[in-house]
Amino acid sequence: MHHSPNTIPHPPHIPAKRCRFISAVGTPLADDESLHVVGLEAHLADQWNAGIDGLLVAGTMGQMQLLADRTYQQLVERSIEFSVGRGEVMVGVGDASFARTRDRIEWVDRHAVDAVVVLTPFLFAFSQNELVDYYWALADVAKHPVYLYNLPSLTRSQLDIATVERVAKHPNIAGIKCSVDLEFAKTLLERIGDQFRVIVAQPFDIDTLVRQGIAEHLDGIFTVAPAWTVAIGRAADAGDWPQAAKWQRQISELLRLVCGGGLAVYTALLNARGIPGNYAPRPYRPLSEPQLAALLNEPVVRHLLNSTEARDEANVQPSTISDFA
Repeated sequence: MHHSPNTIPHPPHIPAKRCRFISAVGTPLADDESLHVVGLEAHLADQWNAGIDGLLVAGTMGQMQLLADRTYQQLVERSIEFSVGRGEVMVGVGDASFARTRDRIEWVDRHAVDAVVVLTPFLFAFSQNELVDYYWALADVAKHPVYLYNLPSLTRSQLDIATVERVAKHPNIAGIKCSVDLEFAKTLLERIGDQFRVIVAQPFDIDTLVRQGIAEHLDGIFTVAPAWTVAIGRAADAGDWPQAAKWQRQISELLRLVCGGGLAVYTALLNARGIPGNYAPRPYRPLSEPQLAALLNEPVVRHLLNSTEARDEANVQPSTISDFA
């Protein structure tokens, strides 16, 4: 479906005005680096049951570029299967070149997803005019709405504000995931936010940004504690900003642990919550036994593993992850 450039494409099953959270999910792998299907089902059920509004599958948290092609394809197919009727599903397709990204888009075109998310091409640096050409050509190919993904710390290609404004004029380019400084996202919201969907990735400041009217948020840390994430939104909807700040502090503490230890910590946290699989493809190394013991002894981790408070307060369904452990 192609969206009009004059309409922000909120999914019809989600109210447009409430605070929205999209989880950038990891990719659970078996020992041979194939997809851990049971782990994926548990991982996605945990998000949907907590009240998360949407998923980004095969983004940078999902380590798409490190996956075998068959694993990537199975990840997309199974994620669709496990998410039918639950919420928005976006799929990462951004690769190192136009040809490689086009091939991924053409494959995803055959599947029922809500959008494709296109990282700027990585490894080599490209000019702003080249990036405009890149996105316009891909948007011509895609049958699903295209979202830009600006992450210059990894790709070496920075989208300028003027470039985003030019690209946003394409009728099949619907929005952007902003993983750069907050002022970049705010400028886009001010200039074209009434016509173009701007989804921010500022997980240390969710409560503050929601209070400022910035309602759409996307990050991988949401997947570690989806009930805590949803609790921020519920508190914000109720105007209870001290309570929103409380949950924000918990999310921020978890985020610091993941930032410090990477996908090995991410894997350990999900496994400790009963969600199986390895989310850190080779050559990442798992935590050592002493590192794992230290992690599990962190106060915020103990709270995460023992607390149902956020789930009760957010008024969401109980998680079913124990069914898959």
